[in-house]
Amino acid sequence: MVDGGSRDATRERAVAAGARVVTAEPGRARQLAAGAGAAEAEAILFLHADTRLSPGWDAAVRHALADPAVVGGAFAFRFAEPGLALRVVEWGVRARLALARLPFGDQALFARASALAAIGGVPQAPIMEDLDLVRALGRRGRLALLPLPAVTSARRYLERGVFRTVARNTLAMLAWSLGLDRTRIAAWYRR
Repeated sequence: MVDGGSRDATRERAVAAGARVVTAEPGRARQLAAGAGAAEAEAILFLHADTRLSPGWDAAVRHALADPAVVGGAFAFRFAEPGLALRVVEWGVRARLALARLPFGDQALFARASALAAIGGVPQAPIMEDLDLVRALGRRGRLALLPLPAVTSARRYLERGVFRTVARNTLAMLAWSLGLDRTRIAAWYRR
């Protein structure tokens, strides 16, 4: 587990559960890089703290990586909470995956350690580091999109408004795809 300065009992709970805790500066890209750097495995899975994997996830990753052409991948996306608006967002994620094969970090990205090393590690950016990672990995080989869901909390969507959050995410992704300045995208996104 990588702790980027949490102020709750997350760190203590992780240690009590048997996790090794790595400390990093705040910022998701830094935290992902710190976790990957501390890992000692052939495959690395990036899991957000508010996301849970479905039973059988480990076998699914092993099966995907048994294909030497696969450099990494992600799980399907599902919210933990009920609600029609959230189901619509899930449908949109499925459409994005079908059209662009571009999973986000909340889908529990995974990568071969060798592929991650070959791309220079986790790309460092103030926002959209997950998309940079997926795109860089995709240049090295195939990404496996697993049918098992990564079940994530909809808390941020519900706090900010589901469709407002989707609009912000979509605009940020569009700005990323156009190559706009990441610092400016991050400043706008975090307002």
